Amino acid sequence: MGEESVDRSEGFGERLLGLLLDRARLLPPQLIAPLVAEEAAGIGGRDVSILLQDYAQELLVPLPGRKLHVGQPQPVADSPASRAFLHADVVEVPQAQGGVRIYLPLLDGSDEVGVMAVTLDTVGDDDRRLLRRLAGLVADMLVTKNAYTDQFFLARRREPMSVSAEIQWSLLPPLSMSVPQVEVAGALEPAYRLAGDSFDYALNDNILHVAVIDAMGHGLDAAAMATIAIGAYRHARRVFVSLAEKYAYMDDAISRQFGPDHFVTAQLMHLNIATGELELVNAGHPAPLLIRDGQVVRQLDSATTLPVGFGGEQPRIRQHLLQPGDRVLCYTDGIIEEHVTGGEPFGEERLIRCVNRLAEETSGGVRAGVSWLSHTLKTERGGSTSDDATLFMIEWHGGAADHLAVLD
Repeated sequence: MGEESVDRSEGFGERLLGLLLDRARLLPPQLIAPLVAEEAAGIGGRDVSILLQDYAQELLVPLPGRKLHVGQPQPVADSPASRAFLHADVVEVPQAQGGVRIYLPLLDGSDEVGVMAVTLDTVGDDDRRLLRRLAGLVADMLVTKNAYTDQFFLARRREPMSVSAEIQWSLLPPLSMSVPQVEVAGALEPAYRLAGDSFDYALNDNILHVAVIDAMGHGLDAAAMATIAIGAYRHARRVFVSLAEKYAYMDDAISRQFGPDHFVTAQLMHLNIATGELELVNAGHPAPLLIRDGQVVRQLDSATTLPVGFGGEQPRIRQHLLQPGDRVLCYTDGIIEEHVTGGEPFGEERLIRCVNRLAEETSGGVRAGVSWLSHTLKTERGGSTSDDATLFMIEWHGGAADHLAVLD
């Protein structure tokens, strides 16, 4: 900027974003970052950084690239970048040497890709509007180009990853999703040695479909079972309607492929996001926790159903009715069976005490809540995770009629 003024009119902004989109379409992945830095400089921005969440969900790590400012990783727990990331909001930090450092969430739809940081001498409403649009375009480019390169994966990986973990991460949907009626977020540990745990979800019309699974065993055997279980679930989800049919399809796939000595525990759910009606099949998992007004009020009752893979079980389905603001927390047994000091299991009571602190310790949606809970539980367990451990949280905000105004 300096003596030269930068035209930040609406027309200029549209031209800048249009040029960026035109150039990015055929650009190789390694040139995306320099292009973003170059375009940010066009509005007077400097020291541009792109920060991506590492696989352990503990750090926001800088993406290396020509013309990018590559600083130190930022903790997800407490930093300006983490506030932008966890709350999907713009954070502005005045700099001692002058100017304002702006942290913008990189949102692809409602999925959080990372954070873009840029410094401007002064910031006005036109700058904020243009930077938000630029951040949205950058997120779209990162998601699209991620399919063609290992560059972004390597930036996010902070330690060697096992083959089974590579398989599991490639299976996962986005770790979070948010629409006016419902939010979801998940976390898996140990990130770099994950084997049999996984989750999946899809929002089809008014029905949120959710599956949380835990394949028996460790290593590649567990990863192979989880892969087939999730594949069978997705196939059934796209063909059938009922939870019973989904369970039967997964059960048949596992029993045929692996025989009677292998199984996968699972929770399958349908949530009608217009009414709050929840259908649940619990096949060998700890019962989900219902959180209301920030406190665990009870477990969601679910009749006993055998894990998938034993062949021919008829699943028992329980129905529940959620209230607006209710959260449902699903977790696998690795959360509560991890042994702590003295050799005793971590246990459900300790888990509930941690969950009840969520409202006091965090603000914002389930993304921030699951992140805090995952880090807190790991600390409470002494920093160790010897078995796969999964958290998956759903928050129902209310029916469609309460949220249609956002589309007007």
